[in-house]
Amino acid sequence: MNKRHLSLHAVSGRNEARGRGCRVSSLFVRRIAVAITGAAACFTVSESASAQEWLKDRQNTEGAGVRAGDFEFHPGIGLQGGYDSNYFLRTNNAGFVNSGVQATPELLVTPSISLSTLGGQRTEGQTGADMQNVSFRATASGTYREFFGQLTPEQRNGSVDAAATLSILPGHPWGAVIKATYDRIIQPSPFGDPDLAFTRDVLGGSAELVMQPGSGTLDWRFGANVAGTLFEDTGGLGYNNIGIGAYTRGRWKFRPKTALLYDASFGFSTYTDSTAGAGEITQLHSSDPVRTRIGINGLITPRVSLLAMVGYGGSFFSPGSDPHVEQYDSVIGNGEVKIFLSEPPGEIGGGISLSQSSLTFGYTRDFSTSYLSDFYGLDRGYVKFAYYFAGRAVITLEGGGAAVEYPELFLPTTTHSAFTDARIDGTLYGEYRFTNSFGLNATLRYTTNLSSAQLNITPAGAGPTEEFSMQWQRIEAYLGVRLFL
Repeated sequence: MNKRHLSLHAVSGRNEARGRGCRVSSLFVRRIAVAITGAAACFTVSESASAQEWLKDRQNTEGAGVRAGDFEFHPGIGLQGGYDSNYFLRTNNAGFVNSGVQATPELLVTPSISLSTLGGQRTEGQTGADMQNVSFRATASGTYREFFGQLTPEQRNGSVDAAATLSILPGHPWGAVIKATYDRIIQPSPFGDPDLAFTRDVLGGSAELVMQPGSGTLDWRFGANVAGTLFEDTGGLGYNNIGIGAYTRGRWKFRPKTALLYDASFGFSTYTDSTAGAGEITQLHSSDPVRTRIGINGLITPRVSLLAMVGYGGSFFSPGSDPHVEQYDSVIGNGEVKIFLSEPPGEIGGGISLSQSSLTFGYTRDFSTSYLSDFYGLDRGYVKFAYYFAGRAVITLEGGGAAVEYPELFLPTTTHSAFTDARIDGTLYGEYRFTNSFGLNATLRYTTNLSSAQLNITPAGAGPTEEFSMQWQRIEAYLGVRLFL
């Protein structure tokens, strides 16, 4: 069996399934290869961006905590029960190898803990003299999923998300930040074979030099990062890869609530198994992606803020001996207008609370790696509404539509012309905190991939043509509780 068939499981996504073993039939892997790309190659959201902002704000996710010397602990646990109409992201159309939608009840258990030094956060008005010389913060969480025997076969498994950050001289004119991350990602298979879930471990690290003279008027960072992806299943080991990059980003605050922004990055992404490049479905290529953007962020009225960034993005894939390599070479950027519905915010980018009622209109354009066609381009518009009630409750509603553009596909025995899928998503999220450490939440989410693309794959050498549909839709509904200290 050629390991190239497995490559599409490395597509970025947050859905989880069970992965074990390495017993894979050639036909089965070919079916997975295209179906998983159409299902997960685009942005897969686990919750709305507004809900994520609510959960990122530490005052909403952490209670009083437990103090021990110079450290503060915040343990927590979440429990959610609900329904998933299409966990494997299979097509609703009949007659395809990726047909056969399976709905299932679902239970999610999410323990978490954070550890941080006291007084490590800089607040508005503080100077370097008010800060600690060293601050540290570490977080870890996991999610266990149980499907109650409704999926064939079962997909129960657990993911992990952990990070640690060490800040040296935070708030001072010169400082440094060192980060380390670990993620255990579980990718669902459209056919549900536990041997093809391809659980993978992603380890990353970064170090950056921070320059912020003039009490934060200028904030500039120079950094380097590294990330390695290691597949746990034997059949996926040929797709282990490593990425090394350098980046810089800066902010010049030329008005109290307005700043010019700049960011740029350059990297090297390489597959560590050099024999993984001759696959029957599609050939993967190492790349040296480049991104650079410049823009502005600030208040244009007391209650309206504007973020506008524009720049260039290039994929720079290395063709090697393969003549069929296409590149992304275009404008990238994002724009966002946010209307604050409550009191005017504080200083943009410094001290502003994420928990402020707002209405947001936005657009983003970018590209991302795809294992079906090396890359896809993404143009997405979105609307977000968030309303917060005295720090006790939040309701967020987000909806968006995206054009997912695939270049021409060079399949083993045929060529498929470039095509564009339409991704539509909507998420309603709400949470009410009965106390400072206990909350009830609910999530309703709908996602669909509208596509007329039907990919015909003829196995190299012999075998019947297999037809895949890129269309699918999914409904998720959850009710849960959170206990956090």
